[in-house]
Amino acid sequence: MIVGTAGHIDHGKTALVRALTGIDADRLPEEKRRGITIELGYAWMPLEDGRRIGFVDVPGHEKLVRTMVAGASGIDFGLLLIAADDGPMPQTIEHATILSLLGVRRGAAVITKIDRAEPARVAETEARVRALLASSGLDDYPVLHVSSVRGDGIEALRADLIEALADAPGDEVAGAGFRMGLDRAFTLDGVGTVVAGSIAAGGVTIGDALSLASSPDDTYRVRSLQVHSRAAQAAQAGQRCAVGLAGLERTDELRGQVLCDPAIALTTQRIDVWLQVAATEDKVLRSGTLVHLHAATQDCLATVAVLGQPSIAPGAGAPAQLVLHKSANVWHGDRFILRDASALRTVAGGQVLDPLGPIRYRQTPERLAYLETQRADEPLTRLLGALAQAQYGVNGATWLRSSGLARWPFDLASVPDIVVGAGGEWLIARARLDEAQAGLLAALRDFHDQYPDEIGPDVQRARRLAAPRMPEALWLQLTSHMIEASVLARRNGFLHLPEHGVALRAAEQIVAEHALPMLREGRFDPPWVRDIALQARLPEAQVRQVLGRMARGGDVYQVVKDLFYHPAVMHELAGLARKLAAQEPDGQVTAARFRDLTGLGRKRAIQILEFFDRIGLLRRVGDAHLLRPGTLLFSEKSP
Repeated sequence: MIVGTAGHIDHGKTALVRALTGIDADRLPEEKRRGITIELGYAWMPLEDGRRIGFVDVPGHEKLVRTMVAGASGIDFGLLLIAADDGPMPQTIEHATILSLLGVRRGAAVITKIDRAEPARVAETEARVRALLASSGLDDYPVLHVSSVRGDGIEALRADLIEALADAPGDEVAGAGFRMGLDRAFTLDGVGTVVAGSIAAGGVTIGDALSLASSPDDTYRVRSLQVHSRAAQAAQAGQRCAVGLAGLERTDELRGQVLCDPAIALTTQRIDVWLQVAATEDKVLRSGTLVHLHAATQDCLATVAVLGQPSIAPGAGAPAQLVLHKSANVWHGDRFILRDASALRTVAGGQVLDPLGPIRYRQTPERLAYLETQRADEPLTRLLGALAQAQYGVNGATWLRSSGLARWPFDLASVPDIVVGAGGEWLIARARLDEAQAGLLAALRDFHDQYPDEIGPDVQRARRLAAPRMPEALWLQLTSHMIEASVLARRNGFLHLPEHGVALRAAEQIVAEHALPMLREGRFDPPWVRDIALQARLPEAQVRQVLGRMARGGDVYQVVKDLFYHPAVMHELAGLARKLAAQEPDGQVTAARFRDLTGLGRKRAIQILEFFDRIGLLRRVGDAHLLRPGTLLFSEKSP
């Protein structure tokens, strides 16, 4: 368990930590000289059973709220300190607001320096503190009295912390990937680069490969671990940890980054969130407001887009999208704080619902309903809610990574009414799958009615007709699923209803029986479409359409409009072009030499060479055509 102190400057935070742990959390010379906390300080309280309770001592100065938020984001138990002789001060109020917005519901309010105030003054301060807790939503915080100088109440507070540790909820989700916001980075002789922070989720052991979330392709081996300044073989969520990493160079940019399991590495600039406006605000929060986002140890500018309503009133909450001005690393459930553009006051806070917010359709009723389902904590509940609202399903791998999960915390295959696509990446509710299939089949029926002589639309055109908003990866999984189920057919890249393909094949067979022998017999100078239709006594339009479809399937080759070649003949012509190219040092084929070798006219020879250019057998350079090196088109090795 990690305990964090909060409160106004000079209200006794560092002194209380020293009284509880015996450790002075102020480590910088400047902090010693000025008597105030500037950077985050760390300490630990050993227990009789060998466990340790970690402490994060945060600054109280108004100019260091950013540092305070970085420390408070990783705590499990909050201690809000108020000096008995001062009472609640401006930073007391802001720190209480921050604890509330970060969801730190386990904690206590501690009235310090009772040795400096009369009992009546202490009672007055307690009344004001209780009013502050009520207005901040921290009603469950008990109010304790201590004196770090005389030791009054220290043992009682220590007992309360031990009891809180025993009652700490075991809420670590199975399958959670390791992640830790970095608030310190330094080098040690014999160890190398060491980074430190509070573990937000998952666990780590020596030998693991970790990465920075911003660059998941670069991994670093865990060389050493320290938990609360004690060497360890493993560490887990809820602990302060220092990690020695092999291969990582220390830079100033390490602070503020996130160390994580590469499987969950995630970078984003659009975050869909549940946003709670601070009750201390005096006006509504509107779309377009520029704010500072503080998430764990990260800090960046962002623009607010309120979803589903014009604005959010003080003390109220609503879904919103944060458009970040630079990339950040956050996951579902992460807590954050928003301060105003000048970084002078805390205006809101909340929780991440979807770290990969969409650019388009973010205001639709379907999207808002989807975000509402993501407010649940249990992964299975959230997944079922997401699938119920996601018309076209979800990408399972993306959803898993966005949740900070390295693996599914439940048996996905055993969950009823979910269809899992190939590789487990595509997930869709069975009812939604039935709707998507029906929509595609209806679109194909309409297409066949409108274009009865066409085999069907290609895969991408079919998507535009049936489901233009479906992600392409999910679309390909859907069509593959339907083809495997024999409710859909694919021919040479074109989708069609099975019965339509049968009818077309019957019509094509009639044309093919007449046209193919004529094309083969015509060799280098085959008959035109009109001549085939006339000789076969078939409608010219039918012959043209059927040969066009056969050309798309590779059964014939169309050189120019209404002029088709038999595959065997085209293979022979390509062999002649290769022969000419082999006779020239630079692999050159000219229209004149090709004309003479084939016995065709110049115009027809040029048409065939230009066809070879189009399909990639040759490459036009000036008046010549060069054989493309390595091409297998119409070679002995070509299929």
